[in-house]
Amino acid sequence: MATSKVTVHFLCPVEQVWQTVTDLAHPVWRSDLARVEILDEAHFVEYAKSGYATNFTVTACEPPRFWAFTMENGNMSGSWEGIFEAAEGGTRLTCTEAVAGKHWWMRPFVPGYLKRQQKLYLDDLRKELQK
Repeated sequence: MATSKVTVHFLCPVEQVWQTVTDLAHPVWRSDLARVEILDEAHFVEYAKSGYATNFTVTACEPPRFWAFTMENGNMSGSWEGIFEAAEGGTRLTCTEAVAGKHWWMRPFVPGYLKRQQKLYLDDLRKELQK
């Protein structure tokens, strides 16, 4: 399993970062997604622009401090957690993501893929919060 942990700082309140990240009904800031389907309070499906679906199950939700979920699709399974903290006149967000490829031939590519996806997500989030 590949794991990536990244900490970033945003110059806005924790509540604003929390609201943007957890508002699944408004994912337009995510450049990698076509849409999100909310199934119930704990389950949602993200559809990539290619149409590929990933299923998510929320495992912890402690507004506005901690959000965690598991994720799975035909190629991978894993988990994500975000820790939201007031810091230095804004918010410190620490994201930890762990992913395992389901096919042996994918395993060497998972760490690079994970880092690229995490960077894209945080770059998109930064752009949205700077509006």
